[in-house]
Amino acid sequence: MSDYLGQSRFRHDQPLRAGVLLTNLGTPQSPTPGALRRYLREFLSDPRVVEFPRVAWWLILNLVILNIRPARSARAYRSIWTEQGSPLLANTRALAQALTEQLDSRFPQRPLLKIAMRYGQPSIASALREMHEAQVHRLLVLPMYPQYSASTTGSTFDAVSRELSRWRWVPELRFVGGYHDHDLYIDAVAERIRRAWQDRPRGQLLLMSFHGVPRRYLLQGDPYHCQCQATARLLAERLELSEDRWMVVFQSRFGREPWLGPYCDQTLKSLPSQGVHSVDVVCPGFSMDCLETLEEIEIRNRELFQESGGESLQYIPCLNDEPAHRELILKLVEQHTHGWVEFEHPVDPGALDRRRERATTMGAEQ
Repeated sequence: MSDYLGQSRFRHDQPLRAGVLLTNLGTPQSPTPGALRRYLREFLSDPRVVEFPRVAWWLILNLVILNIRPARSARAYRSIWTEQGSPLLANTRALAQALTEQLDSRFPQRPLLKIAMRYGQPSIASALREMHEAQVHRLLVLPMYPQYSASTTGSTFDAVSRELSRWRWVPELRFVGGYHDHDLYIDAVAERIRRAWQDRPRGQLLLMSFHGVPRRYLLQGDPYHCQCQATARLLAERLELSEDRWMVVFQSRFGREPWLGPYCDQTLKSLPSQGVHSVDVVCPGFSMDCLETLEEIEIRNRELFQESGGESLQYIPCLNDEPAHRELILKLVEQHTHGWVEFEHPVDPGALDRRRERATTMGAEQ
């Protein structure tokens, strides 16, 4: 701790920088039971994710869940693992690399761009410490969750705040709470759907599947459900879909209490009996393809649909590192850093030299 609270690494001959931290949920380091046990322990220990009395939940988590679920989750991850590792992390890295190149041409002084995962590696703490070393004193945190939820965006804020509480010089902070109705986001997802329909016949129904949360979160004031509904409505309008051609569902429920519904798996199981034998599924709550989209939707839920009498389920991928996704992120950065001089003017080397000389005259070591 003294490394951050007790010492200053400020250099008078280096420019102060602005930084952009892109965050996502996270991923295990490998598709093995041991790696999943570590990842699930961190993820499910977060009180933002599981709002349950701590002592009782500790017993359930450590005595039951972490003895059963890691092996099952490892098998699921192995079914989607790539040569580059986790699809979520690989896609996030590809997006960040493309964004870094474009930031050079978009801003006179390129901000330092880092990626971080709320759970797993690279961690939010490690990314922020790299920014500390680079003298970042204005920081934009952009969680890549289009819709706000306390269990995702709120938890990211907690992790950022926890690390910054250890810094002597806390940077000026701006935080993107969501972009569920941003025009570029809606346009990008709508265009992704249109391209899928050009490649294959359109299904009878478009399911817009969002990650679920317990229903009581909604009743306690979490805006997530409302923002998911708004996103779906805007997408349907952009695609000019009649009300009988699209539907909102929620996936990935966990535990026994009621979650937001209707549930994706139960809906897919019931649709063939209602005469719907071909569906398209898109997941507008996910910025990157991950276990919940590639394994849960594209593999398990497709099998469930076909076993129930369905014929065709087409999964429409997330935005990942698509050009339209890059443009959306760049626009969000531009909008949320408005007025920060580091983005608007090039560095003046002469001014840095004069600052160093003044500091040296006053007794500074640099």
